[in-house]
Amino acid sequence: MKTALITGGSKGIGYGIAEALVKDGYHVAITGRNKEQVTLATEELNKIKSGHAIGIKADVRDYADQEAAVKEVLSHWGQLDVLIANAGIGYFAPVDTLSLEQWQETIDTNLTGVFYSLRASLEALKKSKGYIITIASLAGTNFFANGSAYNASKFGLVGFTQAAMLDLRQYGIKVSTIMPGSVATHFNNHTPSPEDAWKIQPEDIGQMVVDMLHMNPRTLPSKIEVRPAKPN
Repeated sequence: MKTALITGGSKGIGYGIAEALVKDGYHVAITGRNKEQVTLATEELNKIKSGHAIGIKADVRDYADQEAAVKEVLSHWGQLDVLIANAGIGYFAPVDTLSLEQWQETIDTNLTGVFYSLRASLEALKKSKGYIITIASLAGTNFFANGSAYNASKFGLVGFTQAAMLDLRQYGIKVSTIMPGSVATHFNNHTPSPEDAWKIQPEDIGQMVVDMLHMNPRTLPSKIEVRPAKPN
C-alpha cells in the first residue's frame, strides 16, 4: 500500500487531497501547526476505513519538523511514495504597508517551507521513485494589487517546482505543480458557505491528484492551471 505526506492537511485543499487519497487506499500523514485541528482531521479521515491516516504537528518553516515528519511516516509504514507540499498562507496589503513580518512569514511558509518539505523527503522518495506535487496558485502567473508577498511566493514556487522537476527526473521522481484559481476554503480567514458553490471545491483538487497518480508512468503533467468552470 502506498503512502503520502501532506503538509497543511488539516483543512481546505490539503484535507480534500488527504480524503481523496485515503479513499483511494493510501496511507496518509497530514501535518499542521495546530495540534487540535490535525487530530480532529485525522479522526475524520480514519472514519473512511480504506487507507489509514496519522496526524503530525509540524511547521513547514522548521526543517527539523519536516525531517521528523518524514521519519514518523517511515516508522509507521516503511516508505514514502508521495509528497503533497500544500501548506500556505496569504497576507494581502499594498507593498508600502505590508509589514516585514508578513513578508517573511509568507516567503518562509509558501516557498522556503516547500523546499524544506521536499529536501527532507528526498532520500525516501528516491528509494520509492515517488511523486512530489506542490500546490501553487494562479497567483503564480497573474499578479495583482495588494499581492506583492503572495505573488512573489507563488511565482517563486512555480519556478522552484519546475526546476526541481528537471533535477529529479534522473531519479525516477515525478514533480508537478497545481495552480488553482478560486477555491472554497478557509484561506485568508474566509468561511466557506453556499455562496462559494461556483468555486473549485477541495475535493476537486483531491480528485485531480488521484488522477495524476494513476496516469501512465511515462506521462508527466508538470504544471496544471485549474479554474472555476463558470465564474460567479
